[in-house]
Amino acid sequence: MNKKKAIVIDEKTPLLMLAGPMFLELFLNTMLNNVDMLMLSHYDEYAVGAVGNANTIMFMMNILFNVIATATSVVVAQYLGAGQYDKMNMIYTLAVVVNLVNGIIISGIFCAANPLIMNFLHVSPEMRPYSMIYIYIVGGGGFLTAVFNVMLQIMRCNGYTKIGMWTTFAINIINIGGNYLFLYGPLTFLKMGVAGVAISTVAARLLAVISLIIFFYITKTGQLALRYLKPFPGRLLVKMIKIGLPTAGENLTYNLYQTTLLSFVNAMGNDAVNARAYCNSLISFAMIFSNACAMSTQIITGHLVGAGKEDEAYKRVFKTLRTSMPITIALASANAILCGYTLQFFTHNQNIIMLGQMIMIADIFVETGRCLNMTFVSSLKAAGAYVFPLIMGLLCNWGLGLTTGYVVGVVLGVGVAGIYAGTATDECIRGLIVMYYWYKKKWVGKSVVEKKRDL
Repeated sequence: MNKKKAIVIDEKTPLLMLAGPMFLELFLNTMLNNVDMLMLSHYDEYAVGAVGNANTIMFMMNILFNVIATATSVVVAQYLGAGQYDKMNMIYTLAVVVNLVNGIIISGIFCAANPLIMNFLHVSPEMRPYSMIYIYIVGGGGFLTAVFNVMLQIMRCNGYTKIGMWTTFAINIINIGGNYLFLYGPLTFLKMGVAGVAISTVAARLLAVISLIIFFYITKTGQLALRYLKPFPGRLLVKMIKIGLPTAGENLTYNLYQTTLLSFVNAMGNDAVNARAYCNSLISFAMIFSNACAMSTQIITGHLVGAGKEDEAYKRVFKTLRTSMPITIALASANAILCGYTLQFFTHNQNIIMLGQMIMIADIFVETGRCLNMTFVSSLKAAGAYVFPLIMGLLCNWGLGLTTGYVVGVVLGVGVAGIYAGTATDECIRGLIVMYYWYKKKWVGKSVVEKKRDL
């Protein structure tokens, strides 16, 4: 790749230059999920909880796809920051090929394990058929998400964050149109329902992958060709796996922990399941700004650490927090105040609305802690300190979040809001710990790049 074609990212890069398009991308993604939920809620209320259950499994699958995708973001950002452009095409090709193969294998495993997953989650008989068909279709096409994740990270690290935004916008239009066709439009006679929604999702993702690959070449970001893998860069792959596995392990343990909490919620009845699904749709709006800031700071941190500018990276992360934290708290508080009205877009079941209001109050504390975690954990990964977040995730998710959620939600009988109280405990305490780790500069010296040396 020619150096002059790269967008320069350094300590002077405005946060909103990267975070703005990412925020809109995440907002559009959130809208997509909410439109799915809204359209399904008018089709069949059981379908809402069923797709909520299925999406928990899809998130877990996505975590496994992100082993290489996450490593790609760290390696690409640091090597671009170090100005070592000669290795980029090899990194790009390796990431795409490995994640494609990985995606095909994982998709097959999850589809084969579908019945076992339903039993583990204690999915009710009314929701089980919907959940299973959704996993078979969307999970079967999961390899598309694997490739999409890698391509998106490559484009982001090269500064092309608007491409993700426009691609996500296109996915929304295609998905909404497909949902309408199957649920309310000309294809209603097929009576596919949830299956139709799943097909729309897979079709949208396929077009998104094609679009990103086209943009990759139009912007002359690099090239994808098997010749860059001759001889096969085994050392590079091992290095990327070592980077990606702890991150994936952290995300996986978090998702397993959330899945276990979901099994508690499923045992509380269908109203609790639907309240959780509806609230998670609204909660996603409260976290997208801090998430966009965290992802942008991760890219900037990676470039700065790769360039040997640790002090600038240190200051930049705290500067991000001063922006993202007040806005996140304000959004979560607005959610809690307005949820009595906003939940009525999804349901008129007063018991679900009452449960939802309790959840939203607890979520103010969840989002406060989550903002800390997203900001500092993302930056630690970008700096090459990817093991510490995994250790903290294991200790705090299961030692604090699960036990507190079970005691408050199940033993004390608070219900689904008690489960969220457990999550708040985990997020806040873990967030303070990782912030202190960053503050003490324990991450310095863990850079992936070693001046002009190969991985």
